[in-house]
Amino acid sequence: MSELLIRLFVKDPSQRHKYGLLAGVVGIICNVILASTKIVLGLVTGAVSIVTDAVNNLSDAVSSVVTLVGFKISGKPADREHPYGHGRVEYITGFVVSAAVIAVAIELFKESVSNIIHPEELDVSIVTIVFLALTIVIKLWMSVFYGKIAKKISSEAMRATATDSRADCITTGVALISVLIMLISGINIDGYAGALVAILVVISGVRSAKETIAPILGEAPDKEFLAELEKEVRSNEGILGVHDIRIHEYGHSTKIVSLHVEMPDDVPLVKVHDVIDIIEKDLVSKGFASEVTIHVDPVATDDQEMLGVRSCLEGYLKTVNGKISIHDFRLIRETDCKRLIFEILVPYDDKHSDSELKGLIEGHLKETGKDYDISVTVDRE
Repeated sequence: MSELLIRLFVKDPSQRHKYGLLAGVVGIICNVILASTKIVLGLVTGAVSIVTDAVNNLSDAVSSVVTLVGFKISGKPADREHPYGHGRVEYITGFVVSAAVIAVAIELFKESVSNIIHPEELDVSIVTIVFLALTIVIKLWMSVFYGKIAKKISSEAMRATATDSRADCITTGVALISVLIMLISGINIDGYAGALVAILVVISGVRSAKETIAPILGEAPDKEFLAELEKEVRSNEGILGVHDIRIHEYGHSTKIVSLHVEMPDDVPLVKVHDVIDIIEKDLVSKGFASEVTIHVDPVATDDQEMLGVRSCLEGYLKTVNGKISIHDFRLIRETDCKRLIFEILVPYDDKHSDSELKGLIEGHLKETGKDYDISVTVDRE
């Protein structure tokens, strides 16, 4: 069913926003039908848990409208005011949806608590049970449908929507259990079930909000992606090392990458330019990024003194933290002194301050009898 809908309504798979529009329309139709039917059923039976679940579906319908608008805007091309396109609108709409879900759930929780204090009589039947079971099946299909679209277009908004649909199955399941208990034993736990449904919806909303806001804040890139990117760069002629990879995403279709590479300092400048130009174009053509900028760090591969000092420091820093690495290492010989200029890449979880690390390096050099002025830049990853 999911693949059939996609084939029927998405004629050109390269048009990413078409998937979003299809998902929005399907979400609106399904959730409006579910919400309206549940509201009627909830009012007839007097079950607040069903009404709570209905309002949750109604908020999902509103969310689908917001998602639809978001994909429509995010598909707009870049312009003078937005040179990197409008892709981040998709993240913003996802966050708005999550915030709306949380707000609705809080109000529903208040209503459920009121029902616990002042319970109302319920009028449930086998028809109620059958319908609630059917809505769970529909929501499961919607979750699969959204999941397939999320996989096809790598959309955080669609992944969040798929997660929300799975959570809806749980909330409807709670309402179903409440009705079954009432029908079998006559015990009314409807208010408690409604409160539990509201709490589950809040949890789902908070999780979705975190997932959609993370790309806007600037989350760490996927480690597998970084490994593939580094492997691709290292496969080129003359590349001795890769570091300081920075990735900025402006929506799925716009990814800006910058990085540093180390190359022998005796390679002619024209040759360096040609190699870097080829790497930048290859990374774009192979889908790693839409724009790439590479900075070159020259390495004196035949300077034995410099190589010896670097090896000494690398060995020492491994004893401080095995994940610390050295980059852009240079030995500058001046008339009255020798200067070491380099960068160290330190994990975020390392407890040493920048000044402590510099002090440790200076102390080690003095202990080993190496007299250098040093200039160290500490980067965190």
